[in-house]
Amino acid sequence: MTRQQLEHIIRASAQIADDDDIVVIGSQAVLGQYPVAPADLRVSMEADVYPRNHPERADLIDGSIGEASPFHDTFGYYAQGVGENTATLPAGWKERLIPVCNANTRGATGWCLEVHDLCIAKLVAGREKDLMFLESVSRHRMADPGTLRNRLGDTTIAPEVRSLAEARLRRIFLGA
Repeated sequence: MTRQQLEHIIRASAQIADDDDIVVIGSQAVLGQYPVAPADLRVSMEADVYPRNHPERADLIDGSIGEASPFHDTFGYYAQGVGENTATLPAGWKERLIPVCNANTRGATGWCLEVHDLCIAKLVAGREKDLMFLESVSRHRMADPGTLRNRLGDTTIAPEVRSLAEARLRRIFLGA
């Protein structure tokens, strides 16, 4: 996905949900902070989004411009309407959201996760695609391991999940 495609999803999501604030929490949120992110971080053709002021309208987005919709068939990318709690995020993440608002969003604002917060969600989830994303972030030196360690400490998760996330952090970002 490109930044322009993400902006299109923000614009369409805002119109569908009648909410000019759209939160982007999936991997393509990286395009908020890094508009020209490396290609290996832009492989996903979906953006995970929810309306900030009306999160209950995420299903409208999913049903209108989600996977296998006419929007998806036409443009080759799509939005997945998700819940606010879909991703496990550290305390303070909302204050660090990166705004995307320009002519292509037609005044709507996409609020994208800051890269360290995005990485925390990926470290906690630990799926194969998350690990590949994290390895790319590490290879491109787009996240600071110390900041990740601090943010992981500020994340409310079960001890066994914390242990796994810490091990992933050490392996991917510290080579340990």
